[in-house]
Amino acid sequence: MLASMCLCTFQVAPKLAGVAVAAAAYAGKYGIEAWQAFKARPPRPKLRKFYEGGFQAAMTRREAALILGVRESVAAEKVKEAHRRVMVANHPDAGGSHYLASKINEAKDMMLGKSESSGSPF
Repeated sequence: MLASMCLCTFQVAPKLAGVAVAAAAYAGKYGIEAWQAFKARPPRPKLRKFYEGGFQAAMTRREAALILGVRESVAAEKVKEAHRRVMVANHPDAGGSHYLASKINEAKDMMLGKSESSGSPF
């Protein structure tokens, strides 16, 4: 009985080894294909993508939301927080532009509904 058990083990071992080699080959193949697909993907910018383009003649709600970095339908508290954050980065007393500060203030007014389109003084 021991001899028949050993004989069975010797017959199964090469088949098991073959299955393991085949599985490793398939895993390697799919790994190489995944790596090539990863390398072929288009490059993504490392930094945040900002809105490209100038200001519109009359401020719209969409443009105001883009300037402040919020959604068009956002609570007033979030608009005030975003205005404060953007204004700190672009305040004229800290080296920022008067024009940008006026556009930021106009965007806040537009989002809060204080003025429809008063226009920038510049």
